[in-house]
Amino acid sequence: MQAMKAYPALRSERRRPYSGRMGRIVQQKWFYLMLAPGLVFFLLFKYVPMWGVVISFQEYQPALGVTGSEWVGFKHFRRLFTDPDFWLLFKNTITLFIWNLAFVFPVPIVLALMLNEVGRMMYKRIVQTIIYIPHFFSWVIVVSLTYIMLTTEGGVINELVGRLGGAPINFLLSEDWFRPLYVLQIIWRDAGWGTIIYLAALAGTDPQLYEAARIDGASRWRQLWHVTLPSIRSTIVILLILKVSDILELSFDHIFLMQNSMNRSVSEVFDTYVYTTGIQQGQFSYSIAVGLFKAFVGLAVVMAANAIAKRFGEEGIY
Repeated sequence: MQAMKAYPALRSERRRPYSGRMGRIVQQKWFYLMLAPGLVFFLLFKYVPMWGVVISFQEYQPALGVTGSEWVGFKHFRRLFTDPDFWLLFKNTITLFIWNLAFVFPVPIVLALMLNEVGRMMYKRIVQTIIYIPHFFSWVIVVSLTYIMLTTEGGVINELVGRLGGAPINFLLSEDWFRPLYVLQIIWRDAGWGTIIYLAALAGTDPQLYEAARIDGASRWRQLWHVTLPSIRSTIVILLILKVSDILELSFDHIFLMQNSMNRSVSEVFDTYVYTTGIQQGQFSYSIAVGLFKAFVGLAVVMAANAIAKRFGEEGIY
């Protein structure tokens, strides 16, 4: 009888051939299968191309390839830092980033807080649909719509200015209007889409916190300040850290479509410089050196931002 009772136990032990880390992988095999396509994508399109970084240290010739091109060390980096336009590029890029951070980043937060206060679900869904749609427009469409509205010949805005007795304003050729238009276009196109993450974070707020605040006599504003905002603070911090990592990375197609000879002094940034100097003129090594410089700056900034966030008690991104 004892042998018969022990037999099922032996069979159960034979059914568990894996233990430790391998056992956990087998138990979670479906999770890893779902994760596999994303890992393959990053491996093929993010990590494998990093091998091309060595081109920035070469005088790359397509006919010779990476292995046959001459090594020149830090020549292209010295050329970048001694370029007379370097500080202009740096200033324009940082300025546009600051405008983006100051005026664009808070808008999705405000929109999400406003949508969270909407009680009628049907009205909320209609508003969400309206503000999400522009995200699917390409920058070609957005800039074209801006041109149609702001052109001095038949533009809606200038027609209104003329009817009010003012002189036409050439928004598209003005240096003073480039940055405001750049920011407004980003807000119109992407602010609504950016609310999705914040709305998801707000959905996880415990309703009992609001009930306790109401019992304590807190107004809607105090509930917003002491309950709602703290509940999404960690989300805001993480997205802010990810945002500052793009300190030298701007939307090339957006800026390039808005750029012209009249506003080039404020619109020429590293991305457009790489295109005109590196790509159009076939200076591949130089363009990759500029890109590598941008990547190192972004890495340094995101590490500093993450360290600051942790010092203030936030989780950070790692």
